[in-house]
Amino acid sequence: MKTRRGACYSCHAAAGDGPEAHRRKRRRTAAAEGSPAAGGAPAGGLGDMFEELPDDLVVSILRDVAASGGSPADLAGAMLTCRRFRELGQSKVVLARASPRCLAVRAKAWSDDAHRFLQRCADAGNLEACYLLGMIRFYCLGSRGSGAALMAAAAVGGHREALYSLAVIQFNGSGGSKDDRDLRAGAALCARAASLGHVDALRELGHCLQDGYGVRRSVPDGRRLLIQANARELAAASSSAAAPPPRAGPGNNGGGKGASRRHPCLLSDFGCRAAAAGEAHAANRFLVDWFASRPLVQAAAGAGTAAASPEDDGALRLCSQALCGRPETRRHEFRRCSVCGVVNYCSRACQALHWKMAHKAECTPMDRWLDAAVAPAL
Repeated sequence: MKTRRGACYSCHAAAGDGPEAHRRKRRRTAAAEGSPAAGGAPAGGLGDMFEELPDDLVVSILRDVAASGGSPADLAGAMLTCRRFRELGQSKVVLARASPRCLAVRAKAWSDDAHRFLQRCADAGNLEACYLLGMIRFYCLGSRGSGAALMAAAAVGGHREALYSLAVIQFNGSGGSKDDRDLRAGAALCARAASLGHVDALRELGHCLQDGYGVRRSVPDGRRLLIQANARELAAASSSAAAPPPRAGPGNNGGGKGASRRHPCLLSDFGCRAAAAGEAHAANRFLVDWFASRPLVQAAAGAGTAAASPEDDGALRLCSQALCGRPETRRHEFRRCSVCGVVNYCSRACQALHWKMAHKAECTPMDRWLDAAVAPAL
């Protein structure tokens, strides 16, 4: 086929503007800019060699960078290298393989761009992005429906953190009323998460069996699951203690025995003492940092729940387990300590951990508080 000027279309141009056509156009542009008349680099340089790389190979490189990234800056730095990396770095193949550390957005750096980035990763099928964005929407942004839907999508894909978080929501009826609690569904989700190796879900299921909470009561089976949770935590703590201590630096307080003394953790309910194994999940760290800078009472007022102050009995409160970060979505949603009534927890797992880590030494019966208050008046 000929044009009006008599030139013939090539077979490639007739096929449309595909990736190959765009690549040829970039090569022609680079060759024109690199010609001696244009004052650029001579033809046949590194720029031409880079343009000769197929798009599939570049996408494969970016996919490996995203899968091994240690922070969101790793992938962002690669995408800012050039326009081609920026275009190919937004493909679903790359975003679906982004590692959890590459998606670990901090609450201080939260913005619309971070929100859109997590949304693109979730749309690409990244289960970690679905869970992280679901937690942020459900607890921080007040979008309960879309947040629960994202966590459900991650849970269907076998994400154990999402399964456990949905179990906590079912146990508490979060985002709804007290009548919306579904104890059997929560126990089933805990069992699924425990089968995938989630230690907190295993501990929660053990307490459910001991108390007959959502399942048929079986004290021996409950104790067996709690012992299994102890063994898994002890194995993780032993492996982390066997690793070489990090080097001392400006932002490093050191490791080894000093770190275990600073962060003790008595495992579950049987007095096994070991260093706290691992870090909190990125979603929990986000919640902790988010509500540390934004008072929960303000978030409650925005959601239509009146609350005067954190000390008010009707105010919404955070889970007292310091590494959890989950807030109440309605008044008196979380369970409170039956002895002192001061601390409250989103789950039995958080209660067991906090009891062994700190509250065992701090808990004081309310009667003693009343006696101490009445004694000076007498």
